[in-house]
Amino acid sequence: MHLPNCGMVLNLLLPQNTAVTDGKGPVVDLRFRPGSRRYLTLGITRITEHQHLEVSVWGSPDGDNWDSRPLAKFPPKFYCGIYSIPLDLSARPDVRFLRVQWMMSHWPKRGGMPLCDFYVCVEEHESRVSAAVA
Repeated sequence: MHLPNCGMVLNLLLPQNTAVTDGKGPVVDLRFRPGSRRYLTLGITRITEHQHLEVSVWGSPDGDNWDSRPLAKFPPKFYCGIYSIPLDLSARPDVRFLRVQWMMSHWPKRGGMPLCDFYVCVEEHESRVSAAVA
């Protein structure tokens, strides 16, 4: 599966997903090199009108105990698109596992149920630089 903007090395944190409520993705062990920079990419392929999606990425050293705050958080999104933010774990070399969490909400008095199709991937900084040079 090719997803735009995920670079040459595709590491899915959350495969294409249809969500109608808040949720959490699977625990993913990516075994990154300590201290390397990464980029997170959120791709929204469908979102209902008058709705917003908030996506965050959480870290854990063991896959069981999660930080009290997210490692990274995308600003609330209201439209389809592809959005990237940096993920710098240089101050957190103990983080080995990542998990995506999301919250959905509908504007008041608009009715209907929230619905969103989206995915999240991560790539190491070097793959993004290599893709830009190629």
